[in-house]
Formats: sequence, structure tokens, C-alpha cells
Amino acid sequence: MDAQGRLIMTTVDSEPAAATLATALVERRLAACVQQIRIASRYRWDGQVQCDDEILLLVKTSAAAADAAMQAIKDDHPYEVPEIIALPISDGLPAYLDWLAKETAPADTIE
Repeated sequence: MDAQGRLIMTTVDSEPAAATLATALVERRLAACVQQIRIASRYRWDGQVQCDDEILLLVKTSAAAADAAMQAIKDDHPYEVPEIIALPISDGLPAYLDWLAKETAPADTIE
């Protein structure tokens, strides 16, 4: 099966930032669903090891909308260098993948 969907991952530093970004992506039809998960991230930044509480956003989108979704995340992200990683969804429940494609299609193309 060709990759019909994408799972985009990004992190933000607060619940309000997560809600704002997730809502914007769904409202703009750039994501069918965005899940928010509280995590602790350990990373190196400016030569120092950091550990921060973050919110991981799992953005479910179509292959067609993925580039625009990643650009929107980059444009609206509070971090200097945001994590934006996209993974192909190579298989899944056909009905779910159809829903994902429908919900991320431009509004003027929906029957």
C-alpha cells in the first residue's frame, strides 16, 4: 500500500500553545486529528543538557496536506528550532485512512 497519510510529530512548551496549534491545524483542514501527550524531554541545547516538560503533538494528516501542515507548524511554532518530523503511514484501517484524506481535503472539493 502506498503511504496515504503522514504522522507529524512536534513538541511545544505549554498546554495553551498545544491547543492553539492543534486547533489551527484542524480548523485549516491541515490535520484530521491532533493528539496531545504530556512528556519530559531531555536534549542538548547551547552546549547544555536540558530536561523540560513538553507537550507532544501527534498530527494525523494526508500525504497531500503534509507539506502545508509542516509549514503551518513552522510558521506558528514558539521554538527557535522546532521539532517537526513526518513519518509515512504505510498501512492502516482503510476506513480510517479514507476519513483522514477526506478531513484534510480542501473544503471546496468535499461532496
